[in-house]
Amino acid sequence: MPDDMATKTVTIRLNPAETYQTIDNFGASDAWACQFVGNWPDDKRNAIADLLFSTDTTAEGKPKGIGLSLWRFNIGAGSAQQGSNSGIGDEWRRAESFLQQDGTYDWQRQQGQQWFMQAARQRGVQKFLAFPNSPPVWLNKNGKAFATAGKSNLAPDRYQAYAAYLLTVLKGLKDKGIDIQYLSPVNEPQWDWSDGGQEGTPFTNEEIFGIVKELNEQLEQESIDTKIDVAEAGKINYLYATEDRPGRGNQVYDFFNPASPLYIGGFSRVGNVISAHSYFTTSPFPEAVEKRNQLAAAVAAVPNLEYWMSEYCILGDNEGEIKGEGRNLGIDPAIYLARVIHNDLVVANATAWHWWLGVSPYNYKDGLVYVDKEKTNGNYYESKLLWALGNYSRFIRPGAVRIAAQSSDLSVDDSSLLFSAYTHPQDNQIISVIINSGIAAVGVKLEFAGIQVENLRFYQTSESDALTAGRGRAEDMFTIPPRSIITVVGNIK
Repeated sequence: MPDDMATKTVTIRLNPAETYQTIDNFGASDAWACQFVGNWPDDKRNAIADLLFSTDTTAEGKPKGIGLSLWRFNIGAGSAQQGSNSGIGDEWRRAESFLQQDGTYDWQRQQGQQWFMQAARQRGVQKFLAFPNSPPVWLNKNGKAFATAGKSNLAPDRYQAYAAYLLTVLKGLKDKGIDIQYLSPVNEPQWDWSDGGQEGTPFTNEEIFGIVKELNEQLEQESIDTKIDVAEAGKINYLYATEDRPGRGNQVYDFFNPASPLYIGGFSRVGNVISAHSYFTTSPFPEAVEKRNQLAAAVAAVPNLEYWMSEYCILGDNEGEIKGEGRNLGIDPAIYLARVIHNDLVVANATAWHWWLGVSPYNYKDGLVYVDKEKTNGNYYESKLLWALGNYSRFIRPGAVRIAAQSSDLSVDDSSLLFSAYTHPQDNQIISVIINSGIAAVGVKLEFAGIQVENLRFYQTSESDALTAGRGRAEDMFTIPPRSIITVVGNIK
């Protein structure tokens, strides 16, 4: 914000004439805590929903929430009904299933998650994605929601029943007012999912093809327009390389090259999108950039194909830069997160970006809002991870277009100041997000190529701020404090 305390100055030139991808959405998921927190007292669950979904502002102009534009609904596999017999030790990682063992459906299941979907819809969220981590236990080979010996838990002769089950869930939710636009039938199919840590099952690309083919046929027969999302790869490398998972990698080619025997790009209900998760690929910074360059090239080789980064939290030790273990509500993980988002949007050209747990009870850097691990009532805690994502999600709305943002004042190997820019034709706005990960303040001057801009608004997240609002003039220099993220929104005249 306007200040003269900067130790160096940078001019950033924004050029709306040079455009890149169109942003579809920013999202997060309801796994796993929302099954309980969605049944907490009204004041607390509504306050949490406001933090995640609200696009309202206070009288001072500060956003009440981060305005997520997509919400991910975890279709449970039924491990919660099995209880301790499920083999999943953590009760909070078990999930209910609408499908019962006798083949009937109980739509009173997953009530807490259903509440959060309705809360999202009431606050303006228009896009929903449904994803199972595993098929229902009643269909699985071992009768569990996790696999055995790293092999698929769903036999091919159950693909038809699995697709029918997923369609029944879509129709059941629609009857309750929730229209699911996207369905992701497999999740991180490269991992073994055999340790009982949570619901999950691996799949080969050939198995995914069989599931998607059957699902596409049934969606067509039922005249359901929901798009199939493939394939939630466990890390981005599996989209463009075989890596260490033969038969489970190279998914851009296998699924979207017409020369592949597993080509699904011509299926009517398959979206022109391929998805993956950013885990294990975010550090060190130069390698993160290189992997995303390779991904972008692979996706760009397929006409009209888009890339969605569909799940991330801070996992592992990240080459010693930051550990996933240990809850931290402060700015350090938020700065790391913002840099990951930047690379996924600017280098990988992602058109959607999704965090993992919208609500977390864990001592881990996996949540946006944290809660006490209490089923019926407890306290909730905002994190700077929440607000750092909000620097993007609250202002870069669906339909925004990324534009060129350049500066000649920074060396090519200086990643301490990162910036990106977007226009939104419907609102006639220009938005820039600037991340200062350094320990010194930086003075920034924005130049706008070919347009005039007025009424700048600043939204700052730092150790002491959470999208704190301010105002300035387009012609003035402003300061980005150390270890902070600023979103600048202006009106195009």
